[in-house]
Amino acid sequence: MSSYPHTPGPSDPSSPHPAGPNEYSTPPAWTAPVHGPVHGLGGSHPVPHYHHQPQFKLPNRWRYKPHRATFWESKALRAGALITFLTLSGLAILAIVRQQTGTEGFLVGLALAVLPVPLLICTFLWIDRVEPHPWRQLAFAFSWGACAATLIAILANSFATHILATTFTATPSQANSWGATFAAPLVEETCKGAAVLLLFLFRRRDFEGIVDGVVTAGITATGFAFTENILYLGSAFGTDQHLGGSSFHAATLTTFFIRVIMSPFAHPIFTSMTGIGFGISAMSRRGQLRRWLAPLGGWALAMTMHGIWNGSASFGPLGFFAVYVAFMCPVFGLLTWLAIWSRSNELKTIRVQLPIYAMAGWLNPLEPLALSSMRARKIARDIARRARGDADARTVREYQAFATSLAFLRARAARGAADPDFTIREQELLHHLWHRKALAQPVLVQAASAIRPPTPPQWPGPYAPPQSSQQQQPSYGPHGPHNPHNPYHR
Repeated sequence: MSSYPHTPGPSDPSSPHPAGPNEYSTPPAWTAPVHGPVHGLGGSHPVPHYHHQPQFKLPNRWRYKPHRATFWESKALRAGALITFLTLSGLAILAIVRQQTGTEGFLVGLALAVLPVPLLICTFLWIDRVEPHPWRQLAFAFSWGACAATLIAILANSFATHILATTFTATPSQANSWGATFAAPLVEETCKGAAVLLLFLFRRRDFEGIVDGVVTAGITATGFAFTENILYLGSAFGTDQHLGGSSFHAATLTTFFIRVIMSPFAHPIFTSMTGIGFGISAMSRRGQLRRWLAPLGGWALAMTMHGIWNGSASFGPLGFFAVYVAFMCPVFGLLTWLAIWSRSNELKTIRVQLPIYAMAGWLNPLEPLALSSMRARKIARDIARRARGDADARTVREYQAFATSLAFLRARAARGAADPDFTIREQELLHHLWHRKALAQPVLVQAASAIRPPTPPQWPGPYAPPQSSQQQQPSYGPHGPHNPHNPYHR
């Protein structure tokens, strides 16, 4: 079995930079990791070997910034252009919807369309709990769906309906039916899928697999459905007002029941197929054919499902409900299972990949167990919050996020899909873990013990040692024995 150099840590008195309760230690300098096999652990595993170099002081803040060669590749420039585009799209779509529904219809549609949005957002945030996306990316996805994608879809759908009515000499009813069944799925799924493509290309670090694709696509589709529901519900309210209205407002209630009660997940389900395709591509090795075919297949499947759903409206009420029960409900159940399975697989990746770093001395052996359990993660944050406040709980959350990113980074390398900056990114993540280790490691160890208490050794009867009432298991939490390197000791 390979040997590892002794790694000084916060509780190591021989460390050249010992960490007290309120300070961080400086990690030792390492050369680039050399990946070698380790035997005797159920197989051969690649493990980073680090060699000591002369100590040097690392900066307290280390943020990886890739080199920008040209002005138009500037992050600030691209962010400003994107915000400007989304703002103009939002103003344009606001004007179009208000023109078609009227001010009163717009307000009614807005009040009704916002109802399913918190449920959808919370669902995708729950799926995304293992490695949460940055809020900026989620805000971009929702804004793209609600503003840019909807604006392009409205203009393109109107143009497609006009072409069908003039070129194919179709009646207005036929043009609307054909447009909804064939043109709208193509246009809308392409517009929504563009957000997934942009995040896949420019935020590749945060796009690891199927869960990331489903969450990104689902948030984008939620924004799209929100704006579209305002338009449909506002138009239905205007129809009721034009017809004199009734005590039940038939058109508004019917539209609300179909779009908000029955099928709030319709658009997220369709676009999630595109997200799954990009997720499979992210998990594939370079050069594999599925790396390119998976996004195209997911996009084609999203358009097909969308077309079937829109076309079912021409089958009459019975045909519509038959498609809903026989097609939409099973697909919804299958997608739910896939999202939960993918999230469990992410936790398994953490449990498999992080022990490599525990063997090298960067993590405590119990940390992979705690980091691969959502319950243990929450216990660790709660312990830190009760002992020292929200600031330490936030530090523990950051530590969990960096450790999760490290596990996924290593998993990509194991699949042969490592990025060119793998070594730099690995060192960056280890640096962040080291500077939060003194605060996060004790509570993670205690959380691991809480979900899986250690089993005492079983001694044969004649050789059982005498039990002493003064013997007590050590505790790593805020109420444990005195430890000058435990920040949670009162």
